Amino acid sequence: MARLMAWSVEGIGEIVPGQQLGDVIVEACSAEPNGPLRDNDVLIVTQKIVSKAEGRLVPIDADDPLSHKVLVEQEAARIVRRRGDLIITETKHGFVCANSGIDLSNVERGYAALLPLDSDRSARRIRDIVRAKLGVTVGVIVSDTFGRPWRKGLTDVAIGVAGIAGVVDLRGTEDALGRMMQVTEVCIADELASTGELVMGKSNGVPVAVIRGGDPSWFRDSSMDEIVRPPSEDLFR
Repeated sequence: MARLMAWSVEGIGEIVPGQQLGDVIVEACSAEPNGPLRDNDVLIVTQKIVSKAEGRLVPIDADDPLSHKVLVEQEAARIVRRRGDLIITETKHGFVCANSGIDLSNVERGYAALLPLDSDRSARRIRDIVRAKLGVTVGVIVSDTFGRPWRKGLTDVAIGVAGIAGVVDLRGTEDALGRMMQVTEVCIADELASTGELVMGKSNGVPVAVIRGGDPSWFRDSSMDEIVRPPSEDLFR
């Protein structure tokens, strides 16, 4: 029986610019109840602590709820849509999302958190530190909360990956009834990011989760290039 386990990593305090997240996670996950980590575990690390550690915090006017909108346009590669105060942008990473991914939640009043410059690189750094210090090879996903076209509600998705597939291509394999699948590509990284969010929660102050029991075939080199659909393949851009 396939079984996937997920749990939140407790005890990680407030992250400040300049901290090395890999070291923080190693310390938190070296023993029970958070660890020890095993080969082929997956670490889900929220964008917010990556941005904080990498100094991607920008001061804003705490008394003006729209003061971060200038940053939204600065961080955007292009504006996709405007409606009132809402701006949908395409970021320089290729993500289409609200407000260029800029966030004010779980950030000290008077500051806004920008997306990491290169979340794949951030994920690789964490993976490499865990491997060097604990001797285990894990996948790492940097996650963020996105809305979705056509559906209400938010979900966490991957914005950076290392050591874990972004997309698993099932085209050319048979389904349960023996029919050949023609178009099925599964975004494993997004599914794992959402699984991690379920145990971390939005307001619990828990920024890291561990997922155990993933298929060994998921663990390989990857990048967000697997996930971000190029404009030439996008019917809606």
